[in-house]
Amino acid sequence: MMALKDETFKDLRDFIYDTTGIYIPDTKKYFIENRLSKRLEEKKIGSYEDYFYLLKYNTDKTELKVLYDKITTNETFFFREVQQLEVLVQQLVPKIKEERKLQTMKLWSAACSTGEEPYTIAMMLMENPKTCSVKFEMLASDISDVVLERAQNASYGQYALRNIPEQYMKRYFKQSTATNYTLNNDVKAKVKFVQINLIDDKKVRGFREMDIILCRNVLIYFDKKAKLKAVTNLYESLRAGGYLFIGMAESLHDITRLFRPQIIGKTVVYQKA
Repeated sequence: MMALKDETFKDLRDFIYDTTGIYIPDTKKYFIENRLSKRLEEKKIGSYEDYFYLLKYNTDKTELKVLYDKITTNETFFFREVQQLEVLVQQLVPKIKEERKLQTMKLWSAACSTGEEPYTIAMMLMENPKTCSVKFEMLASDISDVVLERAQNASYGQYALRNIPEQYMKRYFKQSTATNYTLNNDVKAKVKFVQINLIDDKKVRGFREMDIILCRNVLIYFDKKAKLKAVTNLYESLRAGGYLFIGMAESLHDITRLFRPQIIGKTVVYQKA
């Protein structure tokens, strides 16, 4: 494996931070080497310096999409941190519907990776007697086009499926290979996928009046400045009184006072003031 010089690592690290908000500390130089070395071989690029030049000055931006896929962590599965999703489906959605007499509810799974989170919510809304009649629009976004393509294909292996209740497996999945199952079209049709960089003000600005946004287990990859930028963008995308979910191990306490934290069913939910 070719060597990544400290100076070039810092150039790459700063470039990644400026374009994605993801902060890679000095101790993670090996992370960049491991993630990008194979790509340099594929592209027949002789050095990390040449690769950085390609990223910075190539006008078609194709390699940027590959970079985003290489450096993002796509650890996800169905029914992850399900306590939060139960609060969303069983309490918040009926509450919002009653308060606002909504025709259509708007939800956004930000940083959805390969689609497990929005598909889980869609199935839960379809299954719950309180919400099965609710009309909803489910937007799902990620910075990586590669994972979004996998999300739209909706074919999953045992790791992603391991927490799914049996009745959901029987009703919504069909075995497609010896190890994979494909989600049915009824659920797939409920989710619209789009590529969005959460620190891109202009792109995020296109989505407004959301009732609920989920941005779970994402902010851990940002430094404080990038967290504030992403969270402020999401704040602007919520309607007045709308709700934001972040990961159960995450907090907005030292990031912003834009939201009012509420405890619902032992779960912290952030409401737009």
